[in-house]
Amino acid sequence: MKGLRRFAAGIGVVATLLVSGCALVPPEPVVTGPLTAPPPVPLPPTAVANGSIYQPTAYGNYPLFEDRRPRNVGDIVTVVIQEKTNAAKSVDTSTDRNGSASMNIGITPAILPTDLGPKQNFETGSGNKSQGKGSSSATNLFSGTLTTTVIGVLPNGNLQIAGEKQIAINRGSEYVRFSGVVDPRSITGSNTVASTQVADARIEYRSKGVMDEVQTMGWLQRFFLNVAPF
Repeated sequence: MKGLRRFAAGIGVVATLLVSGCALVPPEPVVTGPLTAPPPVPLPPTAVANGSIYQPTAYGNYPLFEDRRPRNVGDIVTVVIQEKTNAAKSVDTSTDRNGSASMNIGITPAILPTDLGPKQNFETGSGNKSQGKGSSSATNLFSGTLTTTVIGVLPNGNLQIAGEKQIAINRGSEYVRFSGVVDPRSITGSNTVASTQVADARIEYRSKGVMDEVQTMGWLQRFFLNVAPF
């Protein structure tokens, strides 16, 4: 009997540990895929005895009159995040319907009862009325800067960019992730582009630590919330 109780207690402890391990469910990421460009394969330098300072085979060498805007994998693009959305919706519905009917008897046939005289009137009426109202609104504001790298070049010349910034303060950390497709012509001379000019933009701003745990529902509360019929 004692052995059975110990076994049941052990099962309870294991179940508690398993459930507590699932206490914090990580949120589904918005930015997927690589966040930085893969390093290029190093090529052995081949010196050409032509007396030229510029060697096209060396990384980081650009011609004197060449445009410095990013166009290759690994180039840097600074994204100026300027996201502001404001949406509102209001619904108001009202219906009203009335109906009535009446009948007056002027002459009473002989076959009808004597109580049914000319002064007898019949009236009936009905009504139906309903009213409903609803409204919703949402406002979002996100601003900042994030430097990304070119992770791919599309056949039409557009650049696939992605980047991440992590900040750790005491026991907590925060990170910002960004990915999207940008037209090189939208990039300024200082290698910056507004987030409103990036196609398929995905912005993710999350935190880890005590502040994130406070906003997370406990595992026991989530359990009863899932099994509760109402």
